[in-house]
Order: sequence, then structure tokens, then C-alpha cells
Amino acid sequence: MLTDTDITALCEARHDDPFAILGLHTGAGGGYQLRAFIPGAAAISVVDRARKKRGELVARHPAGFFEGPVDAKKPFHYRLRVTWQDGSTVTLEDPYRFPPVLGETDAWLLGEGSHLRPYEILGARWCEMDGVTGTSFAVWAPNASRVAVLGDFNGWDNRRHPMRLRRECGVWEIFLPDVPEGAHYKYEIRAANGHILPLKADPYALQSELRPSTASVVSHLPPAVASSPERQRANALDQPVSIYEVHLASWRRKNDGRDWLNWDELADQLVSYAEWMGFTHLELMPISEHPFDGSWGYQSIGLYSPTARFGDTAGFTRFVERAHAAGIGVLLDWVPAHFPTDAHGLANFDGTHLYEYADPREGFHQDWNTLIYNFGRTEVRNFLIANALYWLERYNVDGLRVDAVASMLYRDYSRKEGEWIPNAQGGRENLEAIAFLKRMNEIVGGERPQAITLAEESTSYPAVSRPTFAGGLGFHYKWNMGWMHDTLQYMARDPIHRKHHHNEMSFGLVYAFSENFVLPLSHDEVVHGKGSLLGKMPGDRWQKFANLRAYYGFMFGHPGKKLLFMGGEFAQEREWNHDQSLDWHLTGDALHAGMQHLVRDLNHFYRSSAALHQRDVEGGGFEWIEHSDAEHSIYSFIRHGHDDVRPVVVVCNFTPTVHRGYRLGVPRSGTYAERINTDSQHYGGSNVGTPLASSQFVPWQGKPDSILIDLPPLATVIFEWQP
Repeated sequence: MLTDTDITALCEARHDDPFAILGLHTGAGGGYQLRAFIPGAAAISVVDRARKKRGELVARHPAGFFEGPVDAKKPFHYRLRVTWQDGSTVTLEDPYRFPPVLGETDAWLLGEGSHLRPYEILGARWCEMDGVTGTSFAVWAPNASRVAVLGDFNGWDNRRHPMRLRRECGVWEIFLPDVPEGAHYKYEIRAANGHILPLKADPYALQSELRPSTASVVSHLPPAVASSPERQRANALDQPVSIYEVHLASWRRKNDGRDWLNWDELADQLVSYAEWMGFTHLELMPISEHPFDGSWGYQSIGLYSPTARFGDTAGFTRFVERAHAAGIGVLLDWVPAHFPTDAHGLANFDGTHLYEYADPREGFHQDWNTLIYNFGRTEVRNFLIANALYWLERYNVDGLRVDAVASMLYRDYSRKEGEWIPNAQGGRENLEAIAFLKRMNEIVGGERPQAITLAEESTSYPAVSRPTFAGGLGFHYKWNMGWMHDTLQYMARDPIHRKHHHNEMSFGLVYAFSENFVLPLSHDEVVHGKGSLLGKMPGDRWQKFANLRAYYGFMFGHPGKKLLFMGGEFAQEREWNHDQSLDWHLTGDALHAGMQHLVRDLNHFYRSSAALHQRDVEGGGFEWIEHSDAEHSIYSFIRHGHDDVRPVVVVCNFTPTVHRGYRLGVPRSGTYAERINTDSQHYGGSNVGTPLASSQFVPWQGKPDSILIDLPPLATVIFEWQP
């Protein structure tokens, strides 16, 4: 018979080893005893698969603890026939008769932090065990003294389902029969000192409740999607990449702006729009579950859960499939740099600083009031790297844009002297984070070669987009924050002053091929009082639009992949507000519609012209014609593809002066056709231009031939050579 001490501890939700006492056990005389804890039960009998009665249990504690001998010579598949206090009867499977959830190999791999896909075994997984369907629960909490799973299937009773500890890996586990998909649950964790923590959401939950509710939801693991040669080709360095960055909750809304679109509506509207506009990729601001709308998703708690804001996980799968069917890649904003302090999340998860650095000089972001992952801990690195693979393999997304990489690389990021701890070598670099980023990129490259990773990195840290074997971090691309800052600063100036700052537009070419760059005009440039892109432009209304059109033309001619935040394509006038839809009504205005059609035409020409994308990351793909004409604020250059590709000539005039009969040096003799003119009347311009220009044998600007053109005001003109 079990001691009163054990029984009391179990009934008071304090026992740390429930499998040692519950279920079927050998008795002192060699027979078998069965013990069950079912609050609310009036009587419990034991039956076998044939429904034959094999024993009657006796109540030992009024809370619902029963114990008694059973007729058995060896363990068998039994069930509990429970009579409730109201007289009703039900037959239940006993969770405490089932074997461990984790196999020995999985447990050891988890223990050493080398399991590539821990999401396959941790979290809540609907499965079958010993012929019984149900859900396995497994959570890493190595320093806890007790863990129980609570949910709508057990009345959120913390006594009902305490879990088994696998000491070799610090994982608590249990299989609960008959718990279906869609069930809501959390973990109650008792710290080593006996303190019960706030209920915790599952770090590996595949689905979560919609905020403000915070429970995890039992969901099936999406099947792995096979690699695609087509997607690998579309994501290659020599292919056109024009990214439309989207915050799904505010791109477009329904019901007078009150409600979000769901995944299927987004597939119908957003994917179709991006396809019409000619974008090659969608980049979704973080869609991992997050409690606070105002974080735009950058303070995620459910890293494995597509947010419930837009529907269930199957809806997101369909969204990606629809995008790929339209030839559009899907990139996700991914945030391994920090996580929020919400009590139901990862913070102080098992009563210790399990996921975060313990010392706030290492583990707390002052800028965002968030916590920093302990990149030196193998299990934490494994949690994050597996998450990267999860989105790439299970949802078939094309890549991950990694947020706030600079904050990961440096221990003194945004900190004053004395507020940070040097690394083991006395330096400011976060060696553990650097090792993590390299390892993540190596794993992604080896396991999912079709995928790309992009770093938002704002410093001069070297070789961000170079392979790890060559000393780099291993990213495929780096956001060119310097280009964005310098060129926007130039464009904000009155044209009369631009000649004094001529190098702000040309300086980017000094380092343009030191990394594989993306040119980002992202959400960060249209928030926090910065206004809109259109609002940054100087002059009257016509000049503002002309300036922005010229800037977009310069951007699409410049080496580097392209990124434009939603609303920029039709020149939204106000600053972005995450709580409301974009101002789509503006597209009814001629100048806004003209901007939209310009971006569409730029996208389509960029995709069709190999000279504009084929050698984006090679110095041989770019050649200056004129970069020193500061007096007239004119820039001109050539974009080259491989030998059989028609070169493209780009000329930009950033003053409101028209230059008639402007002579421009060209790389080859022949005819030059005007493919893009941002001053075209179709876009709202003054329609100055030269549709066709035949070359003359007049050497100019270091080139053997030249053409005469009418150069429009505040405009970019792109010519393509015709043989």
C-alpha cells in the first residue's frame, strides 16, 4: 500500500514522480496493484480489453485517489471504469499505463543539443500509442521540481496530469489518451524551490489562441514539403529579386477596417496583387504568435505557431502554395535576437533563466524591454535553429529575413560603458551569437539549399553574406542600410543643395560588391515620426511625386536586390499605422495611380532585363558613365549581364532642369530604346524624353560612342541597347 505521504503529495499537486506511484505496479507479495487519481470519482474498477473485470479499487483519499489489487500475472492493456458521484459511468484509458514518449536516441540527442528537428517530438503531438489515439506532451524544463499539463480536457486541474521527468535531457513528458486536435493547454511548472510559476504556453506549440488569450492549441505537425528545383532557381543570386514587404494586419482590412483578412482572402487579394505588380517575393513581417499588436510581430512568444490572427495553420499552408503557384516566393521575418517578458512565455521558464542570459547586462535589451536568448546554451541554439528549419521545411517558405542581427553581434549594442560584459577574449563581439548565426546558416544551407537567409545588419561587420568556410556569417544577402540612409538623406534635400552632397548617391558603389546586398526601403523608414517616403521628398506636390519616381528608377537601376514596403508603391501620403488599412482610395488619384504603374513597370522590366539582375553581386555587372557631374546633379551608368545580354544604360537627373540635346556616352554602337522614363505622362510626368536614340561615332565620357537625348527634369531614364 502507498504511504499517506505520497498520497497527500499527489493529491496536493506536489509529487515529483507520478509514474512511480500511479498505474500498474508489482506489490510486496508479487501480485499487481493499480493506483489511480481521478478527482470526482465515486468508484473505480479495472477492466481488460474484453471488458472483463480484473479488480475493484478502494478510495484511499477523498480527493480521488484509489488503490487496489488486480487479477494479473503480467502487465496488460487495462482500462478504468469510473462511476462518477452523480451515478454516471465512463470507461477511460489510464495515461499512467503508457510507456515513455521519447525514445532513448531522441532523449540523448535532446540532452546534448544536437537534435536537428526537436519540434517533431517536443510540444503537443497528436499521435497513436499502443493502439490508442491521443496527444503526447513533452516540454524542456530541467530545473523544475514538478510539471503538469493543464487543459480543457482535464478542467485545468493541476492535480490531474503530472508528467514524467526524463533526467537524461531534462524533458517532462506524458501521453494523454483521447485528447484531440484543437484542445487548449498550458504547463504548470513548480520551480526547484517549490514556487509555482504562472501557467506557461508551450515553446513548441504549433498553434496558439488569439490574443488576449494565451493558451497553446493541440495541432498536427504539417508534413515536410520536398525541395523544389524551381524555387531554388528563383532564389538564386543571379535571378531577379524584388521584395514586397507586408504587414498582413494592415495591408488591407474588411468590414470597414475592423477585421483582418484571413489566409485565404490574403491569398486571393495579396498574392494576386503582388503578381500583377510584378514583385518576385513577399516578405511577411513576423507571423509567429505574439501577444502585442504594437510590436508588429517582432516580440514573438510562439515561435512555432503561425499567428491565429489570420486563421489556422492549414490556411497559412494554402497561402504559401498559392504564392508559389503564382511564381512568388515567400520570405518570413524571423526574430532570434530577443523575446518578450510576458509571464506565459519563455522568461524564467522553469524558475531559472533557462532561455535567456541570467545577467541583465547580457540578457536584457534596453531598447525594446525584451530578453536576449542565451546563445551559449546548446539547447537554446537548437530551439532556434530547428525553428528556422521548421518554417522552411514544413511550410515551404523560401527564406528568412533575420531581424536585428547587429544587436546579436555586439555585447555593447546600445549600451553605455559599464552596462555590458566583454566576451571571454575581452572584446565586444558576442562570440556565442556569431557561432549560432554561422551554425544556423550552415544547417539551412545543408538541409534546405533552396532557401535563402537575409540579414538586417546595420554595422560594418565584415563578410555577413560570405560563406562560413571563408570566414563569413553565411547569409545569402545583407540589407544595405548605408545605401538606404545616404540616398534618402540626399533625396530629402532641396535640389538646389544636392550638388553639394553629390557623393551621397554615388558612395554606395564604393562598397556595393563587398556583400550581396538588398536595397531596403522598409517599414522602418515610415514609422516613429519619419513620415512617408513621399513626405520626405522636397518641393510642391508635383515635385514630390517626380522626386520619388526618379528615386525608384535609380533604385531599380542600382546593383542589389530590391525591397519596398507596402504603400510605397502607390506613394501613401501618411505615415504607416499598424492599426488600420493602407489608403487604397489614393490609387484613384492620377499621381498615385501613376506611381503604382511606374513601380509595376519597373518590376516587370527588372525581371525581363538580365542586365539589371544577372550580375547584381559582381563588380563586372556595373560601370560608371558619369559620377562626378555634381553641378547638374546627374548620374549615369551601365548595367551589364553576361556576354550575350543586352546592356542597359541608366541616367538620373535630380534637378528640375530639362537638358535638351544631352550627350551621353554609351558602351556599344546601335540604337538605344527608352524602356523606363519616370517622367512619362503615364506616370504623371511632363513627358520629356527620347523614345529612340541612335549612337554616333562621337567618343564621350570615356566611351567610344554617344547618343543625344532630351533629359527630363527630376527623372530617371533607362535605355536598353538594341543590336
